[in-house]
Order: sequence, then structure tokens, then C-alpha cells
Amino acid sequence: MSPAPAKRNRLTPWYVGLAIILASVLFVGYRMMTNDCAQPQIEIAVLVVIPAVYLVLMYLTLISQD
Repeated sequence: MSPAPAKRNRLTPWYVGLAIILASVLFVGYRMMTNDCAQPQIEIAVLVVIPAVYLVLMYLTLISQD
């Protein structure tokens, strides 16, 4: 009998994506603050809403896998 393959964590790609998104949000947020480039509503959408929606959809996709 061959040994059972080790199960990997299904959420590992989500953790990597979370780290990349947080780093990019911090960088873009810093650039927006120093350049005063956009209206606050647009900044909130870019820095909070869009990454949050992406992370939720990615999480739902990864937990639904076998």
C-alpha cells in the first residue's frame, strides 16, 4: 500500500493573496496620501471595497473545492 498523499491547506493561496493585497493597499494608500490625488470616496473604494470583494470571492471559491 502506498502512503496517503499529504493534504495541503486549501486556503494557502488565499493567505498569499491576502499578503499581496495588503502590501499593495498600503503602498497605494501611501501614494494617495502623499500626492492628494483623489476624492475620499474614490480612495475608500480603491483601498477597501475592491480588495474586500476580491478576497471574499477568492475565499468562497477556495473553500468550495474538494
